[in-house]
Amino acid sequence: MKLSVSLPPFFFFFLLLLLLHTPQTLALNPNCEAQDQGSDLKVFHVFSPCSPFKPSTPLSWEETVLQLQADDKARLQFLSSLVAGRSVVPIASGRQITQNPTYIVRVKVGTPPRTFLMAMDTNNDAAWLPCDGCVGCSSSVVYSPVKSISTRNVNCGAPQCKQVPNPTCAGSACAFNLTYGSSSIAANLVQDTVKLAADPVPGYAFGCIQKTTGSSVPAQGLLGLGRGPLSLLSQTQHLYQSTFSYCLPSFKALNFSGSLKLGPVAQPKRIKFTPLLKNPRRSSLYYVNLIGIRVGRRIVDIPPAALAFNPTTGAGTIFDSGTVFTRLVEPAYIAVRDAFRRRVGRNLVVTSLGGFDTCYKVPINAPTITFMFKGMNVTLPQDNLLIHSTVGGITCLAMAAAPDNINSVLNVIANMQQQNHRVLYDVPNSRLGVARERCT
Repeated sequence: MKLSVSLPPFFFFFLLLLLLHTPQTLALNPNCEAQDQGSDLKVFHVFSPCSPFKPSTPLSWEETVLQLQADDKARLQFLSSLVAGRSVVPIASGRQITQNPTYIVRVKVGTPPRTFLMAMDTNNDAAWLPCDGCVGCSSSVVYSPVKSISTRNVNCGAPQCKQVPNPTCAGSACAFNLTYGSSSIAANLVQDTVKLAADPVPGYAFGCIQKTTGSSVPAQGLLGLGRGPLSLLSQTQHLYQSTFSYCLPSFKALNFSGSLKLGPVAQPKRIKFTPLLKNPRRSSLYYVNLIGIRVGRRIVDIPPAALAFNPTTGAGTIFDSGTVFTRLVEPAYIAVRDAFRRRVGRNLVVTSLGGFDTCYKVPINAPTITFMFKGMNVTLPQDNLLIHSTVGGITCLAMAAAPDNINSVLNVIANMQQQNHRVLYDVPNSRLGVARERCT
């Protein structure tokens, strides 16, 4: 069923995830104008009323679900390629695949400063921005090195040039090429002052994009929150001690705003932690030890190999801010799905929608699902587990099996399951914490 084209484009995304409130425009929503404070940045969903980014074409609820599932599958292929040490460019059939990270923050760059709405990605290191004259960039908001008095090129002999992928020399200036999702990027490495909330960071190294192909590159750039070289954590270690947390807003929230807290100050005190695991094949990814899953009060019988961390193959479990729906390797997902179905009711008819195979056309009383990590449990209520269609009356379990055609299978704890939780990344102490919090 198609909705009226008179509705705002992002309304179609609202329908997907129980956004039953009337969308507000930027002018009517005062939270859109709220300024970042101290070392705290507002976090917005890419389709929020506070975001200028909108779906390219209006979609029905069913089409939106299928598109998001395709995006997630492509992102999982990309994450797998990071572990495997090679690039995977997914092949799209029909509609072009995109897998942009879902949440954006405001970052000021240059002198005088210009504001960019950069995607935050916990599984990427380097930052990059579209630059003047970029071929293939889609944004009218671009970084202009000649207009900033604090910019300078990074030369080929600088340590930062050895930390970018595939470095090359354009004269004495450092350039590099990388693959991000289904896109390729060619950029020069530059340094300039970057301002995060009230904190200026002079000499921040980032990519100035000269050319890009494909549709995966976030329009106004990306801020890498991984833990490898050239990431935000590495370049601001003196300022933030490699510590940050975020609270991702619920898809139900009218203003769609959460927060990104940088540094150890003002982080939650009452929070449980699980150790971060190190994978030498991909040091940027945030691996954790998932030891079990509980549906209701009963622990699901899952083969240990489905949850085991393997630094050689890259298998295991990661937290990711860019994947929308949690994916579990097939043996783990089937066990959880079957336990969920039994708790909902054996006599209810189960239907499917795209990659979601546990959907119902009647109201259900769903059990909680608890992810059991070493040192902490995270129990998810219904808002983090179910998607509802107000059009067709369908309710689906918002999880799926990981694609079986990728090289290094990962369990991914995705952003829908993280919403309304404070997720704290404490890299110096090699731990990740999660606590319930209403993100507004």
